[in-house]
Amino acid sequence: MDSALWAMGRISGVISMALLTATVLLGIVNRAGRPLPAVPRFSVALIHRSISLLATLFLLMHIGSLMLDSYAKLNLVDVVVPFLGSFKPFWQGLGTVAFDLLAAVVLTGLLRHRLGQRIFRAVHWFAYAMWPIALAHSIGNGTNGTDKWYLALAAGAIVAVGAALWWRLSSNFLENSQARQRSLL
Repeated sequence: MDSALWAMGRISGVISMALLTATVLLGIVNRAGRPLPAVPRFSVALIHRSISLLATLFLLMHIGSLMLDSYAKLNLVDVVVPFLGSFKPFWQGLGTVAFDLLAAVVLTGLLRHRLGQRIFRAVHWFAYAMWPIALAHSIGNGTNGTDKWYLALAAGAIVAVGAALWWRLSSNFLENSQARQRSLL
C-alpha cells in the first residue's frame, strides 16, 4: 500500500506542478485582454479558473497521499507550518510556503465577490511568488526532481512563464501600451 501512496504522491505532485504552470500562463494571457486563437476572452478566464482548481485538487491528492504514506511521515503541522519537516526541512518548507500562498489565492478567489476586487487582486499576486517556490520545492524535494526529464520540463516551464512575463511587461502588452494609457487619462 505504501508504494502505491508514494507513487500517487509523486505523480500528483508532478501533475499539480504542470497544471500550476498552465494556470500562471493562462492568468497572464487572460490579463492581457486578448483572446487566445479560437478561444474567446471569457473562455480563457473560465479555463484559467478550472485548471487552477484542478491543480489544487491534484495538490491536495499529493499532500493527502504523503500524509497517509508511512515512509513520507508528513503530518498536518508540516503541511501548514514551513520548515519543520523531518525530511529535507528546507525543501519541504518551500512546499509548505507554496501551499499556504496557494490556499490564500484560492480562498480569495472563491470569496472574490465578498472581499472585493482590490483585495482579490492584491492576494492574487501571491501566485507569482507561489509558482517559483513550488517549482524549487519540486526540484529540491521531489523523488525525480533532479532527473534529466524533470529538469527539462522545469526548464521548459521557466522559459514559458518567463516569456509570458516578458510579453506582459513589454510595450506590446495591452495594459502597458500607449493606447491603453491614453484611454485611462
